[in-house]
Amino acid sequence: MGRVSSRLPTSTRPAATTTGLLARVGLQSLVAVVAGYVAMGVVAGLGLWAAGAADLPGGFTAVLAAVVVMASGGKVDLSGDAGALAGTQAELTAMPLTVTLVGALVTGHCFLRPLRHHAVTSSRELLLRVVSTVVLWLVALAGVSAAARHDFPLTLGGGEEQGDLMDIFGELLDAVNPTVGFRTDLGPTLFYGLLWILGVLVVALLVSRRTPLPPRFVRYHEPVRPAAYAMLLLLLAYVVVGLVIGVVVAATKGHAAETLAVLLLGLPNITWLALGVGVGGSWEGTVDGPFGLPMPQILDAVLRQGGGTGDSTDLSTIDLSSLAAEDARAWWLLPVAAVLVLAAAFVAAVRSPARIKLWQHALHLGIAFALAMLVAAPLTLVEARLGLSVLGIGELDSLGGEVILRPHIWKTVGFALLWGLFFGFLGGLLATRVRRKGETGTEAEPPPSRPQK
Repeated sequence: MGRVSSRLPTSTRPAATTTGLLARVGLQSLVAVVAGYVAMGVVAGLGLWAAGAADLPGGFTAVLAAVVVMASGGKVDLSGDAGALAGTQAELTAMPLTVTLVGALVTGHCFLRPLRHHAVTSSRELLLRVVSTVVLWLVALAGVSAAARHDFPLTLGGGEEQGDLMDIFGELLDAVNPTVGFRTDLGPTLFYGLLWILGVLVVALLVSRRTPLPPRFVRYHEPVRPAAYAMLLLLLAYVVVGLVIGVVVAATKGHAAETLAVLLLGLPNITWLALGVGVGGSWEGTVDGPFGLPMPQILDAVLRQGGGTGDSTDLSTIDLSSLAAEDARAWWLLPVAAVLVLAAAFVAAVRSPARIKLWQHALHLGIAFALAMLVAAPLTLVEARLGLSVLGIGELDSLGGEVILRPHIWKTVGFALLWGLFFGFLGGLLATRVRRKGETGTEAEPPPSRPQK
């Protein structure tokens, strides 16, 4: 009997252990998802409040939901209605990268935190955590998408005389109350949201030195994690520098609310463009009409030199020379990029094992910087159009306009590769003068489960 009773707990132990693991992982994944969405909601809400969206007629919650959806990689479609003989056209493609960055940092931190208390992470547990986090994230994204829908009336005309004229046109053409609204396209939203959350979790695992990896992935620690961490620091450093400059501008130049809105919604859109331009990359675009980029003014001024047709031959080029032609202080982007990229290269070299050769430092940082810009540059894309046409002919000047900002991706990535190779070598050379504690890469390797005899 003694033998039979001793076997009963053993037979039930795997099921109990699996159930406990599922419950624990599910709860921790839920915490990560909720924290990420709350962080994005708070930042987006403050940014919209600073932009004056709190005065929208019954649409603040819907706009807030739409911003969170866009920050998560989702697709929000704009539509318009101006009656039987008139029409409105609206289009918006952009990511509020401040909201995106905050959500990614909070979600990644909460995802990694439970793993840091483990000496070893199994592939099974890591996969379970990823799957549960992804599923919960997409369920929450679908819920937020359902709230991201609203219609707003458009006010016709500018001055009193123009307004009276437009009222007459409205009565004749059944265009008295033109509207523009937005809806979430659920299919593409869930697809891009899936890519977004998977990217966040992968990057979180790549940049964390303290989070143990499954044994089969430990060999990727040395060539990947130091360079990936350095690139994250580089991107965050640009955001911090931009934040300091933005706060100074808001305090000294006026328009504090407008500047605060840009900082809370689209700061990385500007600073990561500055990084790309500083290393030799370029963008193209145009601004036409009454609305444009609120800051920096130098960027808006260069973009307004384009033809406004959206054709590639009429777009202005954004690079160091074009910005410097508008304001000579733009040349500072070059030395700032050199200092910060060198600092990132030095950090990567210091965190790498002492046995890594200089050419390996150069190769690791070159590839990492190229991949970082391959991800960051496309995220700065902005395409916005709004127009009201009557009888299908032309657009009303008071409402029509467009903003286009597109990166030259491969040019920017190519320069990032060259900069990474050069400064990776230089950073590795500087790191040889720093005393390192043996092989830093071994710190993340899981210790043996039993003492070695």
